[in-house]
Amino acid sequence: MLDERAKLLLKTLVERYIADGQPVGSRTLAKAAGMELSPATIRNVMSDLEDLGLIASPHTSAGRIPTARGYRLFVDTMLTVRREVIQPVPDIAGPAIESGQPHRVISHAAQMLSSLSQFVGVVMAPRRASVFRHIEFLSLSERRVLVIIVSPDGEVQNRIIHTQVNFAQPQLLEAANFLNTHYSGLTMEAVRERLKTEVEALRGEIAELMKAAVDIGNEGRAAAEDVVVSGERNLLSVSEFSSDMDNLRRMFDLFEQKTQLIRLLDVSAQADGVRIYIGGESQVVPYEDLSVVTAPYEVDGQVVGTLGVIGPQRMSYERMIQIVDVTAKLVGNALSHHPK
Repeated sequence: MLDERAKLLLKTLVERYIADGQPVGSRTLAKAAGMELSPATIRNVMSDLEDLGLIASPHTSAGRIPTARGYRLFVDTMLTVRREVIQPVPDIAGPAIESGQPHRVISHAAQMLSSLSQFVGVVMAPRRASVFRHIEFLSLSERRVLVIIVSPDGEVQNRIIHTQVNFAQPQLLEAANFLNTHYSGLTMEAVRERLKTEVEALRGEIAELMKAAVDIGNEGRAAAEDVVVSGERNLLSVSEFSSDMDNLRRMFDLFEQKTQLIRLLDVSAQADGVRIYIGGESQVVPYEDLSVVTAPYEVDGQVVGTLGVIGPQRMSYERMIQIVDVTAKLVGNALSHHPK
């Protein structure tokens, strides 16, 4: 637990470092905080903050810089911005994202995020409801079943599920016939809800098999082309990255492969409002030097995708929250007004 003096000094140190990019010394910190404290007192507080892992001292300077843990405490308890009082970002003027085809909307949004943040903008395309026309089960081997799901437009999805019991092929045919007869044409989400109340008449094992099939059909993992990334080259001008080419190369691999970005955005879509990941704590973007600010966007009241900004830990989190929040609203509005 930090007392109010320590909190104020930490908040001031983080804000100064974000603004200047230079380690903050005791004299600068006391002046910026507006506190009449002796240099010895400031040094003692700084030492306590360092012992708590909230700040660190670079070898080349007597000043201190925030750690990932310090940034996290700052973001969680010291930022004045809150989602309900966010004001429009001054340099987003008017309806900056026009209604149109979804791929054009998300491409424009990624570019806008990158331009406003001067970092990397990333947007996941809106998810389409997963609807099935036909489903089949095929026994592969002990406790392994192949699920074949055919969509109304003829797209075929093959997935393997591991079951608790062995199923004979006639049992699998019974389950497939039940689903095809009663639920064909519905979304997987609707099928899941109906299965909760309508499968009591079936044996428990068959019901569990159906639920497992619906779950994998509803996953609908986004393909790489469903994630738009813009502004990767902005990281070349970030001082924290420009001196470490190996680190930059790994980050560019992240943006090129996109798999980890998809996982991160999938997780963020379940969040309510803006979410911030700092220094690899997301577990799906495992880079200590990166921070990610994300927000889900809605179409007609339903969350259908996620967008965000990726940059260094030393970023203006208050501004990034505003940029991401406003852009999510603009994207949702543009897609909601696109003719279905």
